Amino acid sequence: MKEEVILSSHGGDIYTEGMLKGRELIDYSSNINPFGIPDCFKEKISEALEASMRYPDYKYRRLKDAIREYHNCYDRMNIDEEMILLGNGASEVLDLAISSLKSILIVVPSFIEYEELSSKWGLNIEFSQLDENMNYDYKNILDKLRDTEGLILGNPNNPSGNLIDYEKFKVILDYCESHNKRIIADEAFVEFAPKDSSLLALVNNYKCLFIVRAITKFFGTPGIRFGYGISSNEEWIRNMKKKQNPWNVNCFGEHAAIYSFKDKHYIEKSRVWIREEIPYFLDGLRKLSFIDRVYDTNTNFVLIKLKDMNGQQLYDKCLKKGFVIRRAHNFRGLDDCFVRFAIKNRINNERFLNILKNVKT
Repeated sequence: MKEEVILSSHGGDIYTEGMLKGRELIDYSSNINPFGIPDCFKEKISEALEASMRYPDYKYRRLKDAIREYHNCYDRMNIDEEMILLGNGASEVLDLAISSLKSILIVVPSFIEYEELSSKWGLNIEFSQLDENMNYDYKNILDKLRDTEGLILGNPNNPSGNLIDYEKFKVILDYCESHNKRIIADEAFVEFAPKDSSLLALVNNYKCLFIVRAITKFFGTPGIRFGYGISSNEEWIRNMKKKQNPWNVNCFGEHAAIYSFKDKHYIEKSRVWIREEIPYFLDGLRKLSFIDRVYDTNTNFVLIKLKDMNGQQLYDKCLKKGFVIRRAHNFRGLDDCFVRFAIKNRINNERFLNILKNVKT
């Protein structure tokens, strides 16, 4: 009987084949920090449990202070409390931002949820395709923006791992600012990228810009739903807040964020790890005969183009060895020649590369 892990828009469903059947699978479809939950939060679990017996602070003052301190420390950015929108994961924040528009330009291939949320809210959708190197086509974006109210894109982009080039993007920022258009920049993976990759320093100069962040990926907490958005457009923030239910962030998620942001050791070791692991992993992949192209990446995953086999075939071969990969065929603009691999710790990456070395086409 053929093994199968159900593919969702977020990657493989390891619960079906793994946990429910008692198999141990290593999930290379999920781009989560391999260091797991930060120690600073682990040490405060009892405090989080104690707080869970009460309603959260309606204004989330400690949480907003923690966000402000975090970005002041790592981005040299002073953020006013009124600039922050809190959400039950980045998904809620993206949902609120997209719901405020009537039409949108989505750069593809990109996170599938952008299109799903836009369709849910009945937006008119236009698409701009990445270039052949999986980088942004800034001229095409600018041309297509003229007919839409807003733009959404990742920084870094998922699944390609490319960053926004600020010098090329500035003309788009200036255009949107002067024409009352909106830009939603999803920075869920930006902490993995090189220093100063974020667009956050621009929010005070561009009211058109809304940055989306979360603790999910970098702080290894996908099961604790917390995300947030930042913009200097306080009217936009207020209008989104009006759509929210009270206490949309639970006390456990609140404490997870507060103490994760304070864990400087975790943040530093994570950044050292990813800077060392990207070249090691990509170099190993580029030696494999069945891989046509390994795209450059600035984050903790890499997009691959295959030759002599398709994504389903490689997926099946990896699953037999206990590894789940992400077929990329359901990203708009890609087909089943593409797969995406997460980048894990050195031990797992060595094991995975050894499995791939023995793959026969």
